[in-house]
Amino acid sequence: MTILKSVPAMLCVAFAFQTTLARADVTVKIGQASPLTGELAHIGKDDENGVRLAIEDLNAKHVHIGGRLVKFVLDSQDDAADPKTAMVVAQKLVDDHVAGVVGHANSGTSIPASKTYSDAGIPMISESATNPKLTQQGYQNVFRMVANDVRQGTVIGTYLVKDLKASRVAIVDDRTAYGQGLADEVEKAVKAAGGSVVDREYGTDKTTDWKAILTTLKSHAPSGIMFSGGDTQAAAFAQQARRLGLKATLIMGDEACTPQFIALSGASTGADTYCTLAGVPRARMPQGEAFFKRYQQRFGTPVQLYAPYSYDATMALANAMQLANSVDPKVFLPKLREIQMDGVTGSIQFDGSGDIRNGAITVRRYGDGQWLDLSVVR
Repeated sequence: MTILKSVPAMLCVAFAFQTTLARADVTVKIGQASPLTGELAHIGKDDENGVRLAIEDLNAKHVHIGGRLVKFVLDSQDDAADPKTAMVVAQKLVDDHVAGVVGHANSGTSIPASKTYSDAGIPMISESATNPKLTQQGYQNVFRMVANDVRQGTVIGTYLVKDLKASRVAIVDDRTAYGQGLADEVEKAVKAAGGSVVDREYGTDKTTDWKAILTTLKSHAPSGIMFSGGDTQAAAFAQQARRLGLKATLIMGDEACTPQFIALSGASTGADTYCTLAGVPRARMPQGEAFFKRYQQRFGTPVQLYAPYSYDATMALANAMQLANSVDPKVFLPKLREIQMDGVTGSIQFDGSGDIRNGAITVRRYGDGQWLDLSVVR
C-alpha cells in the first residue's frame, strides 16, 4: 500500500488497467495490413493508427464475449502496396490466427489477398480499397467501408463535364488496380455526361517525370484533366503541368486527396485543383470532430485520409463478435452482414455483396492551403 500511495494517480490507473488486461480470459488478434514503408507509408500508418486507437478503446471498455474478458491486440503487417507482398502478408496473418483483418488499404493488394482470407474463413474489411472487383468475387468474408470506384468515377466524370464545364477531358492513371479502375469509370462517366475524352495516358506508381505525357496532353488542348494515382505522383504531375503552362482544371481521385499532396505540390496547387474523397468529410461525420482531435492528441499528427474508417472497421469486427457471442471468426463472420451500428463516420451497414450501404463521395477544391469540402454526393 505504501508503494501504491507513492505512485502518481495516472500511473495507478495505468497499472490497474494493465493488471486487468493481464487477467484477460482470451486474447483476440486483429490483423491490419497496409503500406507501412514506401511512398504511401503515411497513408498506411494513418490506417494502422485508426485500428490501434479502436483497440485501445475496446480494451478500456473491458469487453466480455461469451462470458470471458477479451484482450484485443494489434497484429500489423506491411504489404508495401505490392500485390505479391500482400499475399505473403495475408498468409502471415492467417498463420498468426487473427480473428479478422482491417485492410488491405489498396485495391491492388486487397484483391489478391482476399482469397487467402476467404480460404481461411477470416473476415477482411478494407477501409479504403475502391476497385469494384473486390466485392464482386463471390467471397462471403469480404467487406468495404467506403463507396467503390463506379460511384467515385461517376461523380468525377459528371462533375467535370456538368459542374466544371470541362467538355474536353484527358485522363492519366498510374496503372495500378486502383488507378486504372477509377480512370476507366471516369472515362465512361465523361462520355455519358456529354463530354469527350481527348487523350488517355498512363505511367506507373513509381513515375516521377510526367513531362513527356504532359506534352502530349497539351497538344490535345484539354479543358479538364483527371489524374488517378497516389498523392506523391499526383503532386509531381501537378507541379510539372503548371510549369508546362497547362491551364486545364485538374481533378484527382481519393489517394491524392490528402494533406501530403498539398505539402508536396506547394505553390503549383491552384484554385482550379479538385479531388474526391470516397467517404464523408470530417464535418459530416457524427463523431468526426472528437475523433480528429483525439487522433491528433494520441499520435501527434493529423488524420491523413481513412483512419476514421479503419477505426470503424475494427469496431465492426468487435460488434459482430458480441452479436455472435463468440470470437471464432467462423461463428461471428455471418453477423457482419447483420450489423447496424453507429460509428465515427456514420451508420455502418453492409449490403449483400459486402459493400457499405449509402456510400458517399465528397468533392473538394483546394483553397487557403487546404482541401475545402464543396459537396457530398450519395
